[in-house]
Amino acid sequence: MQHQDIAWDLPEPFTIDITVQAEDTDRLGHANNVVYVRWLEDVSWAHIESLGMTWSLHEKTGKAMAITRTEIDYLASANTGDQLVLGTWLTDYDGRFRSARQFQLVRPSDGKTLVRAVSTHACVDMKSQRPARAPKEFAEILGSAVVAGGKGL
Repeated sequence: MQHQDIAWDLPEPFTIDITVQAEDTDRLGHANNVVYVRWLEDVSWAHIESLGMTWSLHEKTGKAMAITRTEIDYLASANTGDQLVLGTWLTDYDGRFRSARQFQLVRPSDGKTLVRAVSTHACVDMKSQRPARAPKEFAEILGSAVVAGGKGL
């Protein structure tokens, strides 16, 4: 899918392509709000894994970034068969515990932005599920991937 003609909110997003499936829709015939949350999670994992923050690194350090808040603005609906592009950026990292991520879901066929979202994350110990300082490996990866100009913590 061509992404260069999309009017992204921030430069150089990490993107995934999405085709809306019939099972993604609700009684109103458009993509269900729960599905959008799943797509946000899918692109988030794909993005951090592409940066080297793999599941094996999570297991090795015993730490993970857990979602603490998601704010979604539904601007237009997506329907079965729609070809979409979901972009994301890391927009903040406090150097210790918390990070922020921004999302934009676009339908390239008409250039419409369907969803804008922001999520915040906190580092947790995977065994205790309690807040924990991010390991050095996370700090290096997250700190170097932050894009200026986005919504922060």
